[in-house]
Amino acid sequence: MKKTIFAAAMMAATAMGANVASAAKTINGAGATFPYPVYSQWAHDYNKITGVRLNYQAIGSGGGIKQIKAKTVDFGASDAPLKADQLDKFGLMQFPMIMGGVVPVVHVQGIKAGQLKLSASNLADIYLGNITKWNDKRITANNPGLSLPATDITVVHRADGSGTTWIFTNYLTKVSSQWANTLGNAKAVAWPVGLGGKGNQGVAAFVNKINGSIGYVEYAYALQNHMASVLLQNQSGNYVAPTSKNFQSAAAGADWKHAKGYYMVLTNQPGANSWPITGASFILLYKTQMNPAQGKEVLKFFNWSYNNGAHAAEKLDYVPMPKAVADMVRATWSKVLKDRHGHAIWK
Repeated sequence: MKKTIFAAAMMAATAMGANVASAAKTINGAGATFPYPVYSQWAHDYNKITGVRLNYQAIGSGGGIKQIKAKTVDFGASDAPLKADQLDKFGLMQFPMIMGGVVPVVHVQGIKAGQLKLSASNLADIYLGNITKWNDKRITANNPGLSLPATDITVVHRADGSGTTWIFTNYLTKVSSQWANTLGNAKAVAWPVGLGGKGNQGVAAFVNKINGSIGYVEYAYALQNHMASVLLQNQSGNYVAPTSKNFQSAAAGADWKHAKGYYMVLTNQPGANSWPITGASFILLYKTQMNPAQGKEVLKFFNWSYNNGAHAAEKLDYVPMPKAVADMVRATWSKVLKDRHGHAIWK
């Protein structure tokens, strides 16, 4: 069922609204590939009900931020939240739309999903180039009884400015002092090893093609591409699987009420079952809407998604925003988003 929904969503990205009259409204957005499957499904469903078409370019969070700053789209989407001072500098507001997991995936002959355990330090050392063989004793020590080959590890990372990378490197910065001191947390870093793929789909394609490879993708891409996800050590020391329930566990402690500008990072959260590389994806809008009618159409779509999109999100293994958070966001729209005359565009 998940595969069917995902496939329909992917086709909807290019075909949604094709049977709607040319006079129908179009909303334009660009950015993160992390939420692309669920945004596409929501857009498909919303189009059938309203005739409004969503044109969303999944070009990576860096591209989405650039396009909203350049005012070439109605909204930007980023998995790397902007801090309050950055939002103020550019006259933007942001709000969380969906949560999900970033998942290390491997292509090692004979290894299936959920068989390989990686400690936090070992994952960091692989991406630092400190561990180069799958039968390295540091990996085999955590995997007794699992036959690991002497195959070279091919590291795959994102080639574009990416919120998925921001979430992934945020986690590595928290679990590895070497990573924190040399590479840090950013949408793009100076990778010491590996191949770069464009978008989650590019990383998935490389990993599927190359035996001995490891990459990181949003969970829906791992499912759709039949990829072998790993069991990853969390803050509690437990090896956990990437599941919607474990993403929810990581998100449970998020205090959105006190998050200034809705800035929130969900990596390496406490909890026995928490998936350690969980993140939220955000929408960026200008506080002053020069075309308030178009701005309201954007808000109507996201309001509908908050109210009606949970079922589709859960089927794609995302975590919907809690109703209390959605209500909080709508209240912020009413206070912050205005036309050029200072009138609220959402009431």
